[in-house]
Amino acid sequence: MLKIGVIGLGQRGKIMLLDVLSKIEDIEITALCDLYEDKIEDCFDEMKKLLPDFSPLKTTDYKEVISSENTDAILCFTSWETHVPISVCAMKAGKAVGCEVGGAYSIDDCYELVRVAEETGTKFMMLENCCFGRRELMALNMAKRGFFGKIVHCDGGYMHDLRYEVSHGKEIRHYRLRNYLARNCENYPTHELGPIAKILNLNRGNRMLTLTSTASLSAGLHEYILENKADDEELKNATFAQGDIITTVIKCAGGETIVLTLDTTLPRYYSRNLTVRGTRAMYEERTNSVFENGKHEKYDADWSPMYGNAKDYREEFEHPIWRAYLKDGLVGGHGGMDGLVLCAFCDYVNGKITCPVDVYDAAAWMAITALSEESIAKGGAPVNIPDFTNGKWLLPRHDYFDDFQ
Repeated sequence: MLKIGVIGLGQRGKIMLLDVLSKIEDIEITALCDLYEDKIEDCFDEMKKLLPDFSPLKTTDYKEVISSENTDAILCFTSWETHVPISVCAMKAGKAVGCEVGGAYSIDDCYELVRVAEETGTKFMMLENCCFGRRELMALNMAKRGFFGKIVHCDGGYMHDLRYEVSHGKEIRHYRLRNYLARNCENYPTHELGPIAKILNLNRGNRMLTLTSTASLSAGLHEYILENKADDEELKNATFAQGDIITTVIKCAGGETIVLTLDTTLPRYYSRNLTVRGTRAMYEERTNSVFENGKHEKYDADWSPMYGNAKDYREEFEHPIWRAYLKDGLVGGHGGMDGLVLCAFCDYVNGKITCPVDVYDAAAWMAITALSEESIAKGGAPVNIPDFTNGKWLLPRHDYFDDFQ
């Protein structure tokens, strides 16, 4: 029985606890922790409805969870700023770590994460659920099987209207508000970069070399607040540092390019915009379509009848992970990704699988935030991306997703 302490019971932590962790067999939630006691009690009450015998440690001090003899592993769902300190503390205590996604505040933090993982040998996994998305895994399967030919370029984005969440940060106690006020960067890169990294074999024969980032002006939040929170004098007169659109261009050692787009403070629909461009075919998540060389008409002025045609490729390219998952039944939110990522974490800690998103992946992906901030501050100047593997990317390194090829 794997004993898990959950640190951070805000929106994300609560969902993962109630919708996923409460349904996973052979684990026990032995601790609940948050800075706010009301969040602890709320989650405790909801869990008691699901599991009447539920009796965890309840504390506002994450170090108490980590030091508990009744905890084998911790899941960190806290604010972005605290991901690295909590993860480092847990690894030093020999507790396996599953850390929620978010960007880093400095390159030193990324190196610290890697250094402690290497020195302690403690297991660490970034909980990037989008690496387990159905569309993302089908695109990965296509790439691994050569469907795209030579892959030249990938796009991805975190395109999500968060104006309400950010502007109501004080009321809902959300950390995004203070970040959008103070920082201008690609603050949430891993949802889009994670799946692309797997497709391009980053840290496993390929790596990111340089990036440039450019920020638009910041106007969306100010206008939204004027229209929807005009009584909030503090926010109405606030100046947001965060640009409405952040565009980051990455060059890889293999010659491929990646474009990441952060778009969270203007009106829009949700999209992660995964796009894979190869010499033989392309995939586009926005329209969920596949364009195949020699099969589709390249000069077709109206492609819209083909929107959604990716479903026609599922029989051949559905990823084995999803074939099994659909048969067994989905668990958790975000279309089932949450269940997959947390079950993978438990299997990893129990020694059943290789880590799907290891500490080198986490450091490289999180570093994009700090590096984009530097590039933007320098007017879009190129910035080198460190090699957190210290040369290991050149050596054969097993990837969890390769087990399904």
